[in-house]
Amino acid sequence: MTTKYIFVTGGVLSGVGKGITAASIGALLKARGYKVNIQKCDPYFNFDAGTLNPAEHGEVFVTKDGAETDLDLGHYERFLDIELTQSSSTMSGRIFRQVIEDERAGKYLGKTVQIIPHVTNAMQEAIAEAGKGFDVHIVEVGGTVGDYESTAFIEAIRQFRHQVGAKNTLSVHVVYLPYLTASAEVKSKPAQNAVRDLREAGIQPDILIARTDHPVPNGVLNKLSLFGDVAREAVIALPTVKTVYSVPVILEDAGVGRIVAEHFGLTKKKPNLKNWHNLELKVLSKNNKTVKIGLVAKYLDHQDTYASVIEAIKAACWAEDKKADIKWIDAESLTTKNVASKLKGLDGIVVPGGFGSRGVEGKIVAATHAFKRNIPYLGLCLGMQVACIAAARLSGLHDANSTEFDPKTTSPVIGLMEEQKTLTVIGGTMRLGNYECALEKKSKAAKLYGKTKIEERHRHRYEFSNDYEDALRSQGLTVVGRNPLTGLAEVVEASAKKYFIASQYHPEFNSRPMRPHPLFLGLIRSI
Repeated sequence: MTTKYIFVTGGVLSGVGKGITAASIGALLKARGYKVNIQKCDPYFNFDAGTLNPAEHGEVFVTKDGAETDLDLGHYERFLDIELTQSSSTMSGRIFRQVIEDERAGKYLGKTVQIIPHVTNAMQEAIAEAGKGFDVHIVEVGGTVGDYESTAFIEAIRQFRHQVGAKNTLSVHVVYLPYLTASAEVKSKPAQNAVRDLREAGIQPDILIARTDHPVPNGVLNKLSLFGDVAREAVIALPTVKTVYSVPVILEDAGVGRIVAEHFGLTKKKPNLKNWHNLELKVLSKNNKTVKIGLVAKYLDHQDTYASVIEAIKAACWAEDKKADIKWIDAESLTTKNVASKLKGLDGIVVPGGFGSRGVEGKIVAATHAFKRNIPYLGLCLGMQVACIAAARLSGLHDANSTEFDPKTTSPVIGLMEEQKTLTVIGGTMRLGNYECALEKKSKAAKLYGKTKIEERHRHRYEFSNDYEDALRSQGLTVVGRNPLTGLAEVVEASAKKYFIASQYHPEFNSRPMRPHPLFLGLIRSI
């Protein structure tokens, strides 16, 4: 079967849900038995997402092979229940560097290097390579049509349609319908303009997804169909819903799966959406017991900064017929004097990853409080490091710290790997992607996983120093998971506590709404 390509673009404004839309369409095709892949083409001139500010752009998602990517890849993996690779994240910076390197190597034989055709050709090659071996390859173009940065990607997919044939490509344009309170009406003009911008770039949308926070009259959808030259049945109103996991069902009910299948001439298959219906019922159930989970964090301006962590907590709760009430705790505000009052009433505590010294002492205070009060605790990456520092301080090493935060500490419980001490470049210099971990057979972690050999995704630079194991052990905190090749600590746990487990890796990246991660399940089951 020739690979089919679906291009998802956005108009009016960013953040309207292109990623969720693309992932949901992929879920509908996968439910029909097709082999689906998905890719994000981001117009930023960054090489990858590794150095982007999480407070502005949300979390950095990490693939199994170590790509630092946009958070939309997390949506893709959760909706499609697949593991993506480097090829699913294409930023402009990576493309431009490739073109420059090719020019330096003489690949262009002295020709003038230009956006068209050299940059657009490189973009098309990245898309074609990512789609190899799949029935359908979905490509989301980041940003908004009309952005200067997006122009080359838009031109590349316009050309790509001619390269592989119109019947092998399909354009989905996601727009937004604002609501004017003064006149109590949904306005379609911004969406019309967004469709016009796409058509002026040479791309005619086949499906128009109209995002909205209010009910949309048929007259508005008819107008979008008329002025956008899109078949009326292919103009779909997608309202804001209580859970994004309702979107695949909504799009299927609206006929999107059928429209895509008919456009590509795919064999008519009835989708199996039973799991999605069951998940929706669990998520929306009003009978679930509520559990209060404190998320001790420092990036509080943007909830997407911890998107995968939040979804992992929720997924574990749904699996146990519970509902998560996530309380955001400002790590910078936590002190030994106020920790009891600020964490009062919590059923569990999660300390996620992060970089830099800001808020670290508050996270150490939270870990110490959970340890001493026997409150269920799950530490993720930095959450493990602060747990180790907390235990070391309780053992009498009062200045125990990480050299990241205190280079002069006399008790460097956490420090750089030897080969990293001379690095001067920041991007891409961490332990990234999947690494093996061997769990002790009798550990709580091994029982949760149901096995002793696991692979998990990493994104960190500093490591626990095995010289301080005795200090941890004296407080009942034990290293129960190690990398089999290096001996580096991967998992620590306090077996005498109700639940106190922390991992150097990021288990949230492998959590799925219908297949929650064992460490998050363990936390929720302990409550």
